[in-house]
Amino acid sequence: MYFVKTPYLLKKIYSGLIWEVHNNHNQVFLTFDDGPTPGITEEVLTILGKNNAKATFFCTGKNVEKNPVLYQHILQEGHAVGNHSFLHQNGWRINDADYVQDIKRCCNLIDSNLFRPPYGKITFSQIEKLKFDFKIVMWSVLSADFDDTITPQQCLKNSIDQIKSGSIIVFHDSEKAKKNMLYALPRFLEYCHAKNLIPSSLHSLSAVSI
Repeated sequence: MYFVKTPYLLKKIYSGLIWEVHNNHNQVFLTFDDGPTPGITEEVLTILGKNNAKATFFCTGKNVEKNPVLYQHILQEGHAVGNHSFLHQNGWRINDADYVQDIKRCCNLIDSNLFRPPYGKITFSQIEKLKFDFKIVMWSVLSADFDDTITPQQCLKNSIDQIKSGSIIVFHDSEKAKKNMLYALPRFLEYCHAKNLIPSSLHSLSAVSI
């Protein structure tokens, strides 16, 4: 089960996490999880470049370790990066010490104070252990590109129906999401352009000290 639009109650319960970034510039914040993935992340970078759009890539340490050149390509294109843990483990199914250790391990490869919990699952005690070192970034709009039971057209609809200035939207540069994401992404960017929304990275957020 997942929510395309993050419920208000969930944002209130986890009020210390970042769900959206209010601004006066019509910015929406485009994020990609689980990469870098050869053959997919390159396509994403090409689409973003053609549309003069910036994004934040929440990468896993294991994929950065496997694909260091591709990771550097993300940085060279001017995008932001964030920590998505090393092994992509579910915070609800792992003890706090191992969870934090896995995130710290990822820090050896990804220099960022932005962290997104894998699967969006994190406990209150884990938040307490991380909040002084990281800005924990969630989302307000989920494209659900990873869901192979929906069509690419539905993925696009998920992406644009709830988007507004300040929204943080999630796509995935992964094999599982490839079909839906590569259909939806360029059309999502076209929609943003038509609505004068500016797809942006979270660079400014990561630059602010905690």
